[in-house]
Amino acid sequence: MIKQLVCAAACALALPAMAEPDPKDWDAVLAEAKGQTVYWHAWGGSTATNDFIAWAGKRISEDHGVTLEHVKLVDTADAVGQVVFEKSAGKDAGGAVDLIWINGANFASMKENDLLFGPFAEDLPNWELVDYENKSAVRNDFTIPTDGMESPWAMAQVVFYYDTARLPEPPKSMGALAEWAANNPGRYTYPQPPDFLGTTFLKQALHGLLDDPSILQKPASDTTYDTVAAPLWAYLDGLTPSLWRQGRAYPTSGPQQIQLMADGEIDLAISFSPGEASTAIANDQLPDTVRTFVMDGGTIGNASFVAIPYNANAKAGAMVLANFLLSAEAQANAQDPNVLGYGTVLSMDKIGEEGRAKFDALDLGIATITPAELGAALPEPHPSWMTRIAEDWVSRYGVTQ
Repeated sequence: MIKQLVCAAACALALPAMAEPDPKDWDAVLAEAKGQTVYWHAWGGSTATNDFIAWAGKRISEDHGVTLEHVKLVDTADAVGQVVFEKSAGKDAGGAVDLIWINGANFASMKENDLLFGPFAEDLPNWELVDYENKSAVRNDFTIPTDGMESPWAMAQVVFYYDTARLPEPPKSMGALAEWAANNPGRYTYPQPPDFLGTTFLKQALHGLLDDPSILQKPASDTTYDTVAAPLWAYLDGLTPSLWRQGRAYPTSGPQQIQLMADGEIDLAISFSPGEASTAIANDQLPDTVRTFVMDGGTIGNASFVAIPYNANAKAGAMVLANFLLSAEAQANAQDPNVLGYGTVLSMDKIGEEGRAKFDALDLGIATITPAELGAALPEPHPSWMTRIAEDWVSRYGVTQ
């Protein structure tokens, strides 16, 4: 009996590890994915976002027998931390995180520390629909090459929205914004960093204050950081006393910022979604007098991605979801201002007549500016800039809510 147990153990040890799902063999991926549950760790701070994720889950369940569970995050770093913890504990399979909505410093950290599965993104069947020729952000995440380790699913670009009933002509430069705020104290604010939208305002401000913002494309260093960041701190020192509640409190998120405008407390706000104001109007969250604009000189843009941790339990199911998010159906639904109002990562020349018809049927909304008005997106700074700037902002201006 002992001999049999030893033999069984030895045989089990000799068995090869189960092969990772290969997106190049899509039929095999679909077969493995059927019956899996995908735990997508994604920001959960917006009802519209949560509803879209629930809809995507319904669709992949209907088509592929994959169940989607949305693990609602306040901070993407929480999901990254879970994967780091599991790796330190030796849990190299069966992880709790199957998919993460990710970009920027979180992606850079996971890639650098070999915490990602892949490459997979450019082998997904729907990758051929992506406009990678003209949208460099789908292959470069905050200057970091994605190398197929994350799949894009939405385009974003900084815009500002304002209520024309109270502000007929908005300020269109950082200098004009500071002057307007000084003359209209309490009527502007931004979400408190390290909230991503708050740090986005800091990035946009710094970009607009520098004579040569190209330095932001290189990693921040001890020899360059203080000099480059100095104009931002000088600017904020002047702006902060004119903010909502004199900068002694900040909204915690984009949705809370929308509520402040709806309540008539502020007249101007920042967004990373050109369609957000129209979506909020459609959902009766903002008055129909709200409109959108961009700063003179352009605004920062990027792509949102999904990535699969190296130890994910449902890698096949995660790839099925990532591929669905690249479909014309999902992309058009996400661009609908009644849903999310996100920009698409797809090329209209690649999706065929049926796909284009889905986009052509969209009414982008009363507050959404045209692509020509939006203009080409400015590149994101290297992640190291925002990590340091966000930390410094907290030490200089941070408040306890």
